[in-house]
Amino acid sequence: MARRDTSRRTRQPAGHGSGQSSPWSDPNYRLFVGLQGLTALGDSFSHVAIPLLVLHQTGSVMQMGFVTGLTGVASIVTGLFAGVVADRVNRRRLLVVADAARCVLFGLIPLVWLFATPVWLVYAVVPVAGVFAMLFQVTYVTVVPGIVAPGQILRANSHLYGTYAAAGAAGPMLAGLVAASFGPAAAIGIDAATFAVSAVGILFVRIRAAPAPAEGAGEAPAGGAGAGERGGVRQEFLAGARFLWRHPVLRPLTVLLALLTFLTYGLTDILIFRVKHDLGHGDGTVGYVLTAGTLGTLAATFVVARLRGRLGFGASWIGAHALSGVAVACLGLTGSVPVVAVLAACVLFCTGIGGINSMSLRQEVTPGHLLGRVTSSFWTIHNSLGPVGAAAVTTAAAAWGAPEVCLVVGLCVVAITLSGTLTGIGRTRAGRDGAG
Repeated sequence: MARRDTSRRTRQPAGHGSGQSSPWSDPNYRLFVGLQGLTALGDSFSHVAIPLLVLHQTGSVMQMGFVTGLTGVASIVTGLFAGVVADRVNRRRLLVVADAARCVLFGLIPLVWLFATPVWLVYAVVPVAGVFAMLFQVTYVTVVPGIVAPGQILRANSHLYGTYAAAGAAGPMLAGLVAASFGPAAAIGIDAATFAVSAVGILFVRIRAAPAPAEGAGEAPAGGAGAGERGGVRQEFLAGARFLWRHPVLRPLTVLLALLTFLTYGLTDILIFRVKHDLGHGDGTVGYVLTAGTLGTLAATFVVARLRGRLGFGASWIGAHALSGVAVACLGLTGSVPVVAVLAACVLFCTGIGGINSMSLRQEVTPGHLLGRVTSSFWTIHNSLGPVGAAAVTTAAAAWGAPEVCLVVGLCVVAITLSGTLTGIGRTRAGRDGAG
């Protein structure tokens, strides 16, 4: 089933493989991007509303971090098998199932909130939704090369990031207004509705099947398993991990991102706590600040291809993440909400450049039939420290204050990122090998 065709279209349109035409000329691609933008709009509602809901009910930044940490644990556990599932089953159907499940799960919260306000429901529902989110995210990465030509992957990822940013620019502001007027539970209900629309829409997206490896050709140089070999979940997960480990750029990239994720996984919770608790502003202001932040991601989509073309993968990735660390540190040095919003935009601008680059690199260098397992391994490994980091950072903020934590986290981000200059990341331009 792994190589079963998930597309109704078996031939590429003329010029598709050349990578010269814009992917926007393909209505199938436009449909996919539109659906992702819709779910991004909904996600931005929950991104704001869930921490606000917990904060309203408990008044504790530690509880906000606890929910974030639980979701991270669920994502990590799911990552152990998500890539195996994505490489074995019909990927389009898996996307539909993941969207439908999240629609039901997030829909429970506003439904129950009409009669009662059990905080435990949030702790139960959000991590389970995180399981399906990880399944969706891994599968989504694997289908992009099945929708566009190889030469269009970086451009397609820029479009998708831009769509997320455009949707997210309005989302946090609207979520803040909805939460202020009707409560955070209502904003979560909007997210559930977008998942329902997306689940139906993806049924009409055509996705080419991943090309099977040549008969008798082994994966040993990359994945460490034979081309046709099917083992247990552990064995297949390790096939993706071995590919990462043997690649001179992906290996240090995975390690450094694991450390950066530990530091920044709870940053949104810290930002919300700082605006509401330290600076004394309401839910609407939180929405405006997070909206300003998403504009940074949108800006990144317009420059990432040009930046990578001029500086190369290594310099653009290291420079972007180092600058994001400086911006995080500065969040602890200002008490001005407009400045906080600008710094949030700078952080997401920089992490957007790094994220588009790293995702595109994995899609470019990984064989299609192995992409699910490599993506799953990558995200599981680099997210593995996230829940611990979220708990540690939010606990530290409660004990010593958000400004001090932002300053320390930012400086650590800069130091970890600059260590990449000593690895294959710093020595590469194309990113495809350690010297290129």
